[in-house]
Amino acid sequence: MTMEMPRIRLGSDAAWLELAQGGENSWRVTADWCSWLSADYTAYLTREEAADFAARVLSHLRAPSGARFSASVTPGRNNPLVLSAEPVGDGFAFFVRLTPHGDDDVCHLQMEINPIDAAELRDLFDALHASLAL
Repeated sequence: MTMEMPRIRLGSDAAWLELAQGGENSWRVTADWCSWLSADYTAYLTREEAADFAARVLSHLRAPSGARFSASVTPGRNNPLVLSAEPVGDGFAFFVRLTPHGDDDVCHLQMEINPIDAAELRDLFDALHASLAL
């Protein structure tokens, strides 16, 4: 029996982002915005970095304030992904900054993902965090 690798997908058919573990310290970052802009690259993250990212996002989603927040996958220069969340109704819209070669102002993709219900987001990030805690 094969265990499914940890992953999370945010968005809809029009605009989405997926972070999926492919190997020990290898993650696939893929995104698409209206089939006009896309990204698909490997990010080198430890399981601990991904679990910490999921925990930080969850801490904001569980906070009753409903305030905007931002979370980076890693704190250093080689950060492949930043999510900035803006409260909208009962959920959050995401502004995504993808940087395949680290925090490089020359090579990045920014996109917006329409609002996602906060309860659905908590479930998605809870599942990711649980899959990384094994």
